[in-house]
Amino acid sequence: TCALPISDPFQSEVRERWGETREFAESQRRLKKYSQNDINQAKQELLNITNDFAELKRTGISTDSPSAMNLVIQHRDHISRWWYECTPEIQSGLADMYISDSRFSEYYEKVEPGLAQYVHDAIKVWQRH
Repeated sequence: TCALPISDPFQSEVRERWGETREFAESQRRLKKYSQNDINQAKQELLNITNDFAELKRTGISTDSPSAMNLVIQHRDHISRWWYECTPEIQSGLADMYISDSRFSEYYEKVEPGLAQYVHDAIKVWQRH
């Protein structure tokens, strides 16, 4: 599932792929309670995490560094705090989507070329520890 509320063109796809999951139900339940300010805060938090990943990549910090591992945890905690309980297994699936689904990879690539792969790799490193 997506870490942020998605636009209408993708709503039917999301419902088809994940509509029967606990995570989707939880994200919808939470979303109904959020104000626009809450949604903006969630988006800004995700952008901050994304920018922090980009800074690590730009400065040549390895995906297995303590800094990258900290951001992997922040990423998972962000999703859990705002949308649904993001287990390490779910986060690993998200990492795969970040490089296999162009809509996700484009989000990261607009911030920093190669960032989708970097975030994917950092999450996968964390999974192996």
